[in-house]
Amino acid sequence: MYPGESIEFSCRITIATGWDYVWYLNGSEIPAANKDTYKIDTIDHSNSGQYFCKVKRGSFFSEESDKLPFQVSELPKPTLKLQSPWSDVFERESVTFGCQVHTSGWTFSWYKNGEKLGENTQLLSIDDVTKDNQGSYTCKVHLQSRHLSSKDSNAISLNVYSEKAKPHVTRSQSFETMYPGESIEFNCSVRIATDWIYMWYLNGSEIQGVNNHIYRIDKIDHLNHGQYFCKAKRDSFFSDESDKLSLQVSDPPQPSLKRLTSWSDVFEKEKVEMSCNVSDPTWTFTWYKDNKKLQKTSSLTWDEKGSKLTISSIAQDHRGNYACKANLALRGVISKSSIELHLTVYESLPLPKLAKNPNFNLMYVGENVAFTCKVSVSSGWEYKWYKDSNVLANTNQSITINLGLQHKGTYWCSASRGDISNLHSNKIRQDVEEIPVPELKLKNKKSDVFPKEMVQLSCMMPNSSGWTYTWYRDGGLIQADNNVVIGTNGATISFPSDPSLHQTQPYTCEAELKHRSVRSNFSSTVTLQVYDALPNVTLLQSPEHSLLHSGDSVSFSCNVDISSGWEFLWYKNGAQINKGNQHNISSAQVKDEGSYACRAERESFLLGKSEDMKIEVKERPEAEIILLTGWGEVLSTDSLVLQCKVKELDYKWNYTWFRGDVAVGEVPAEKYIVTPQNDPDQSQYSCKGIRSERPTYSKNSPLFKTKNLLLKRRILLSISGCLFFGIILAFLGCIYFKIRKPVVAEEKPEENELFLTLKKQLEHTDNPCPLVEYITDKALNEAPRESDGLISSDSTELTITTQEDQAAVSSATENGGAMISFQKVS
Repeated sequence: MYPGESIEFSCRITIATGWDYVWYLNGSEIPAANKDTYKIDTIDHSNSGQYFCKVKRGSFFSEESDKLPFQVSELPKPTLKLQSPWSDVFERESVTFGCQVHTSGWTFSWYKNGEKLGENTQLLSIDDVTKDNQGSYTCKVHLQSRHLSSKDSNAISLNVYSEKAKPHVTRSQSFETMYPGESIEFNCSVRIATDWIYMWYLNGSEIQGVNNHIYRIDKIDHLNHGQYFCKAKRDSFFSDESDKLSLQVSDPPQPSLKRLTSWSDVFEKEKVEMSCNVSDPTWTFTWYKDNKKLQKTSSLTWDEKGSKLTISSIAQDHRGNYACKANLALRGVISKSSIELHLTVYESLPLPKLAKNPNFNLMYVGENVAFTCKVSVSSGWEYKWYKDSNVLANTNQSITINLGLQHKGTYWCSASRGDISNLHSNKIRQDVEEIPVPELKLKNKKSDVFPKEMVQLSCMMPNSSGWTYTWYRDGGLIQADNNVVIGTNGATISFPSDPSLHQTQPYTCEAELKHRSVRSNFSSTVTLQVYDALPNVTLLQSPEHSLLHSGDSVSFSCNVDISSGWEFLWYKNGAQINKGNQHNISSAQVKDEGSYACRAERESFLLGKSEDMKIEVKERPEAEIILLTGWGEVLSTDSLVLQCKVKELDYKWNYTWFRGDVAVGEVPAEKYIVTPQNDPDQSQYSCKGIRSERPTYSKNSPLFKTKNLLLKRRILLSISGCLFFGIILAFLGCIYFKIRKPVVAEEKPEENELFLTLKKQLEHTDNPCPLVEYITDKALNEAPRESDGLISSDSTELTITTQEDQAAVSSATENGGAMISFQKVS
């Protein structure tokens, strides 16, 4: 019986009546069971055992009945089995399950994921698997007649893959790079399902004749280089491609040869070390010199792997080209040779050379200077530094010093390397001074300036060059703009003064060396006093007369009421005429008439013009000398009366007379008489008018020459008489010949000469000329000359000064005492 079923036991006795019944299970009385039947409604395992009964009546008990064994067992559990080859299947494959039980008479039911399926056969077949069929499958068995069902069978999970399987590929060698001659194995596996057949591919092409999950290459060459992958198949089903594995086939790496010591140029008995390396530490190395494999000696050794070569004591036979090769002993791989390293061995030692940057003999406090000590041959040198006779702490090839006055001195260095020492360099002198203070100068003559007056300042370093300059006003930086002009290198600055900035303006400058970090302290301060307004320009005249006469003197001066250092420009009628502190006219002329003004200038800064001052210049009246002695008095007097008159102006004048340059006459008088007594030399005379009011004097008269004046007039009168009577005689002679009867030409008598020739006159010395008493031999032999309106010789002069003398001889020639031509001047 199976748990859950029901059973009933019955106990009968055929003798007598009135019995009570007692029931036993496995010898133990079952309580409350006193009827002739014993029913168990729901059997469980505790009901298993030997059942029997007894009857009693009163105290009498019957014998035990026969024993009935009762066995309670669990329902049988079916076994679920997969009838098809794979529980991991792919869509469209088929699968079959079988449900087995050891007894017969059972019926079957199927479940997926706990849900009952419609099938009730012992086999469950799925011919066209889909993803929906995936799940956990179980089965049960049933006794329909007794209404019994077994427990669930074991579960079988059906995995359905909607995508194709993807194989997993591996390789036996983990080396990223393989070298020709080595071997390798590839392994392909599908981790889902089973019973796969494999195919191999290289660079997309199937490798023929290989269907195992392992593909082996015994001897790699460059043809095996590429991408490897595999595929799997089961019946007609093919997996996807596996991931690709790259097999990189390369020649062995070329080792890198390096010099471990700091130099490849060495000197005898020095030590040299070299290294040979590749990226993989498993390589070992072999050394070569000049293409010959090296063997260890007492001075030439290398470490266990051969990666480090040591030459402990260099000799001349060690010079040459060194190279190395790399080896993979376990893989049988040998690389190409490394690049060669040339080792030079010198016999003599070099000397270090000291250089300085910047290379300035004189530098300033705060600057940096760098000294470099260098041995031009080989490398790896160590250096010592010296200043004067002191050793410096620095041992670098270069030292940089921030200069102070204490760093002034002579520097040198020494070089050493290994056992080589005491190689001394040349020496360099370094001078250090404090940074000088620039000199600020005001180029303007004065430090007090006016609005818009150009100010010029200069900043310079005494006895030094190469500086640039920066300007400051009241501590603020001055930049160049439309008004501020800064000269080359900032050495000068010019700008129009501006009272709006401050009436008192302090200026300073500082200097900086070009291309050097040297900046000076500020210069001394120049303070400008800037006035609010322009000064007034005043024109002064001395004497203060607006009307001048020619010959007068006048002086103009220009005055500026503020500051000094002015130069003055002078203008006449608006045009500039000259420069100077004053404009003086020492002797005025009519052309000097006009309007005068001045203007003040200071370093090209111009003030406005003064007010115009106008002067009028008239010609000074001129005196003239009139000869009062007339022509009629020439033959009866030997003195001349001269009169002085001033032309044009109707003023009351007094007169002063001059003989030559000397004044004559005791008192000023209008007339002056010249006699042989007071003028035996017959001098030149002039006069001028004088008065107490302006004009106070006139121009001097023209010179009046009295020498032989009376003689000249007498000669002129004689000549005029002779000419007059000669003309009368010529006229009468013409009339006579006109009325005279003609005669034959042959018999024509010789004409009488109307005038005697000079030659004949000289021959007739018995009839002397009346002029002989006035004409000397000297006058006869002297050639006449014409000058300044005079017919003159050494003995006679005639000044044409009066209206009576306007008819005068302009040119005359004397020859042997006879006058041959005259000319009347109109």
